[in-house]
Amino acid sequence: MPRDTEPDASTGPSRNGSSGFAAHGVTAAAAHLPSRVMGPTEWGLVALQAIFWGSTFFFIAIARKSMPPLTLSAIRLLPAAMLLFAVTGAMGLRLPATWPEWRRLLVFSALNNALPFWLIIEAQREVSGGIAAIFMTMSPLWALLLAPWFVAEERFTWPRFAGIVVGIVGVAIITGASGAAGSWHAQGLLVAATICFAAANIFARRHLAGHHPFVVALGQIIGAIVLTVPLMLAVERPWSLPNPGVLPWIAMLTMGLVGSGLAPLCHFTVLKRAGPVNSMLASIVVPITPVLLGWVSLGERLSTKEFAGAGVIALGLLIIDGRPLWWLRGKQGGRPGAP
Repeated sequence: MPRDTEPDASTGPSRNGSSGFAAHGVTAAAAHLPSRVMGPTEWGLVALQAIFWGSTFFFIAIARKSMPPLTLSAIRLLPAAMLLFAVTGAMGLRLPATWPEWRRLLVFSALNNALPFWLIIEAQREVSGGIAAIFMTMSPLWALLLAPWFVAEERFTWPRFAGIVVGIVGVAIITGASGAAGSWHAQGLLVAATICFAAANIFARRHLAGHHPFVVALGQIIGAIVLTVPLMLAVERPWSLPNPGVLPWIAMLTMGLVGSGLAPLCHFTVLKRAGPVNSMLASIVVPITPVLLGWVSLGERLSTKEFAGAGVIALGLLIIDGRPLWWLRGKQGGRPGAP
């Protein structure tokens, strides 16, 4: 039979459509949620998400020159919705059927998709896609600082904080300091987007944990369409705009399929299995995606600076993962513990 949740009684929604959490805070149900474990599967999904999402900033840079932000944001949702409908339909998954569930999905869609995507497009009027991607590395920091207040199994730990900071330093080494960071206005838009992403993932962990990750991915796209398309029609009247040309259409459709379709499948799987902080680790790796793609597809040589930055990022991810620290403690006779 079609289903909309995974067979997990501890996280499944109740009859009234709730996700197992009390309205006033985290209940005992949260204690049964999957612990924040990052195994090979989770790290592989983080890497894929970084590649898929990293390409988005490149495609925005191409398409934004020919169409306004709401139109770009709304149209890229359509191929994503078709892809996710096909995936969930093939798996026999079912969308939520109650208004309380859709109300939560609409809130999540606004925080995780419609609002931050518009903020990023507006900021990229002044800054490059690479600079925008660098700012996104702040998302795990916000999640690390906010999640312990709202999610029972998330704890602030200095090793995780240090690992995230080290990863951001690695990104800065690769990209280099420059004056291309834009105005305070553009920077403020990007910081606001990172806060939206962090808040959305905490909200999803608390209120959408009972749903299959792919259902959440499709639900947020549908919610974003509901929120964005009316604004696009009322404000920008896309039928009155000139045809942007073939290349922007290709960029927009590819961005929808890859960045808004495939990336969320990876992201929400990690979110459900490993928590909101771990699910945002892809943000740290996103800025180096164009460098790696250029090396693989165009034969561009990596400089010493880029190798050094990649090594620093790898060190940060190892610190976050924690297993090298557990191994050292074991060698020293200490008792292993979670980072």
